Amino acid sequence: MTRRSVRLGCEKNLQPPENIEVYITDDNFTLKWNSRIETVENVTFSAVYQIPEVDDWMKLPGCQHIVVNKCHFSPLSSDVYEEVKLRIRAEKGNDSSSWSEVYSFIPFEEAQIGPPKVHLEAEDKTITIHISPPGTVDNVMWSLDVSAFTYSLVMWKNSSNVEERIETVHPGDKIYKLSPETTYCLKVRAKLLLYNKNGSYSPVCCINTTAENELPPPENLEISADNENYILKWDYAYVNATFQVQWFHGFLKIIRGTNLHKWQQIPNCEHIKTTYCIFPRKRLSKGIYYLRVQASNGNSTSFWSEEKKLNTGIYIVIPPPVISMKSINDSLRVYVNAAEGSVKQPYPLIYEIIFWENSSNVERKFLKEKNDFTIDNLQPLTVYCVKGRAHFVGEQLNKSSIFSNTVCEKTKPGNSYKIWVIAGICIAGVFILLTMYVMKTLLRCFNYVFFPSLKPPSNIDKYLSEQPLKNLLLLTSEEQIERCFIIENTNTNTIMKETNQIDEDHKKYNSQTSQDSGNYSNEDENSGSKTSEELLQLETESPEMNS
Repeated sequence: MTRRSVRLGCEKNLQPPENIEVYITDDNFTLKWNSRIETVENVTFSAVYQIPEVDDWMKLPGCQHIVVNKCHFSPLSSDVYEEVKLRIRAEKGNDSSSWSEVYSFIPFEEAQIGPPKVHLEAEDKTITIHISPPGTVDNVMWSLDVSAFTYSLVMWKNSSNVEERIETVHPGDKIYKLSPETTYCLKVRAKLLLYNKNGSYSPVCCINTTAENELPPPENLEISADNENYILKWDYAYVNATFQVQWFHGFLKIIRGTNLHKWQQIPNCEHIKTTYCIFPRKRLSKGIYYLRVQASNGNSTSFWSEEKKLNTGIYIVIPPPVISMKSINDSLRVYVNAAEGSVKQPYPLIYEIIFWENSSNVERKFLKEKNDFTIDNLQPLTVYCVKGRAHFVGEQLNKSSIFSNTVCEKTKPGNSYKIWVIAGICIAGVFILLTMYVMKTLLRCFNYVFFPSLKPPSNIDKYLSEQPLKNLLLLTSEEQIERCFIIENTNTNTIMKETNQIDEDHKKYNSQTSQDSGNYSNEDENSGSKTSEELLQLETESPEMNS
């Protein structure tokens, strides 16, 4: 048999591995496969990998020239969310099979949570549980999720098979109210609820509780709050005991490592003789805290009490808001303010506003996030009332204040009211002008009937152009007199004097009569006419006599 034929025969017997799988627990990677050439001696296996940043295939550390069907390796990159590709081949001497099909996976998706490390301490009727997260201190797989781990345990008395489950414990938590001098066993596992990953249980740990302490710890811790202070109360049967209170920030419980030294003393709650402690709310910012109390009597000191959880959000006291309003035309501007002297709330508030017209029982309700807003389109010169309360709506907490005092305000005249006022003024002006015109017309008719004019109408006046005719109807400022001439005849003079004397007397009489009666008399004219005729007659007779 030639060398070439031997080589071809070897290649024909060396088949590539198949059914490749990767198992991951914490930072421990295990690569497994199946081979169809188990009957061939001196066959080894080697694996290579490829990651997105590198185009070349690289040798997989810990998986070179392996004689069995599995190998172990560590994380290939600090990024456990990127895809990794693997392939394997069989080798014998200088000969090798073809590469297997590429197997790809994302480490974080395939990883399983390993068991945590558990250490127990017993004191009185209590067991303290110290838990270390899964993986090593510098592990890569859970480096971003250490604080997200939650832990559950299963605990039972060693003398009994009945298991008591306690969920969601934290490193450093205590299990209280156990029997003294009794052996308890437990096991713990970790969870990542965000990724729905449940780890495997730790090995079972057992511990024996100690004898009961002479001085018992305080019990039944209760927390209440008012607007400015927290009030912690507890029960204690022994007299002449003093107490001290400590607090611990909740987020420290989920930080890796021990935090027992992080407990802090609450001011004014040290060596107190009362079974309560009052401390200001502003001392603790928003968050979760744990409180504990210890009793002392002379040289004896009790163990710490059961820790009491304080969620500052639960003890929010929301005072009723103070509401004020300002009228702006046909709208109302509403201002919502905190009560004077109240503590500033660290949480955002939503305001429930109830609004109604004072003369009606129909209410309108709406929610506002801002503390000032406008209610539009209201009736002018109308009284409206408002009351409100504050709400805090959180993920695990709903709190509300009582309603504020009712505030009422009257709206001002709106633009529509101004238009009506202007229109009313215009209508009133037109009405006044029409009234004046009608009154003037009626007054003219009244004067025409009862106080006629002394001047005759024009159609009559044109026929009275001669002065004597006018004098018959009209008064004149001066009485018309006849012109007289002196005639030298003695007799005539005598007659004329007599005539003039008579005439003057007659004028005086007529003047008096005219003043008394107020009416014009034409007797003078008739008398004057007669006198004139007489004079003419005398003048005519005088020449005849002289002749």
